[in-house]
Amino acid sequence: MTTLLYRGQQYAQHKEAAPKQLVELTYRRSVYANNSQQATQSHPVLTYRGHEYQK
Repeated sequence: MTTLLYRGQQYAQHKEAAPKQLVELTYRRSVYANNSQQATQSHPVLTYRGHEYQK
């Protein structure tokens, strides 16, 4: 059992930590660039309390 410290008080952990799967994150420049380009091409009209705004 592991003894933990929380706000100055010690307590014993009664269960084991759950194992987690590792996830490798990747950066795909072309996907990001395409999505960014598509977002700039479309100009949605946003309405808030009767006032229209363009992004």
